Amino acid sequence: MLLLDAALAGTDIVAVGERGAIIRSADSGRTWEAALSPVTATLTGVAFAPDTPLGWAVGHDALILATGDAGRAWQTQWQGKNLDASFLDVCALDAQRVIAVGAYGLCLATVDGGKTWTPRKILDDDMHLNRITRGPTGTLYIAGEHGTLLRSRDAGATWNRIDSPYDGSFYGILPLGPRTLLAHGLRGRVFRSTDDGDHWQPVALDSPMLIATALKTKTGALLLAGQARALYRSRDDGVTFTPWAIDFSSGVAELLEAPDGAILAFGESGATRLPN
Repeated sequence: MLLLDAALAGTDIVAVGERGAIIRSADSGRTWEAALSPVTATLTGVAFAPDTPLGWAVGHDALILATGDAGRAWQTQWQGKNLDASFLDVCALDAQRVIAVGAYGLCLATVDGGKTWTPRKILDDDMHLNRITRGPTGTLYIAGEHGTLLRSRDAGATWNRIDSPYDGSFYGILPLGPRTLLAHGLRGRVFRSTDDGDHWQPVALDSPMLIATALKTKTGALLLAGQARALYRSRDDGVTFTPWAIDFSSGVAELLEAPDGAILAFGESGATRLPN
């Protein structure tokens, strides 16, 4: 099945994807079991509040799902009246504060664990908001289309534009440290900043592939993956990248490091444990 996102729930892994699929693994991705999903719409993002079994999944049909048992069972917590609206990602700051973003500037937030969800207008233009991430100091970042890069230093209450080095779509900002960032997007565009996004330096790749996801491992290695069935890695904190020559040729939507240190790829081939 097509899987589009994954997250850790304690030592378990939960992944979501097409037709409402939610799967769980308790052994670092060696085996999987289906979780109880109440929907058939495609799910695009999943996140868990740190150190809790509370999680949220978002997707098409303006859906937000919630779980209280680390992803074993899910309930529809919110659904918009406009079923053409699509959420693309979700970030759980803690057990009470969660932010979901999506197509055409869609943004909802809760400060009470999902009892109420409030729409937030964070852009004047209705650009797709593709991914929301959180840095080690709590700063939030959003990457979107038409060069959209946003930053919030107050837990999402207000957002400021980051001067963009590229006017095409971005699919993520990966915080590498308190002020070091890696932004990635269409046509192999990768940029690195050491001053929290105030200035950017281009990072060269040898292929114009769409970079859908980036991961920093516990050992400090950086990995990039996307739609062109190619993987890249860096051992100098993102200054340079080289192809990762392994026997894997499938489009990737998300990379995740399992509790045992294995790298998992989620995408066209479902969930795959990559070679060490």
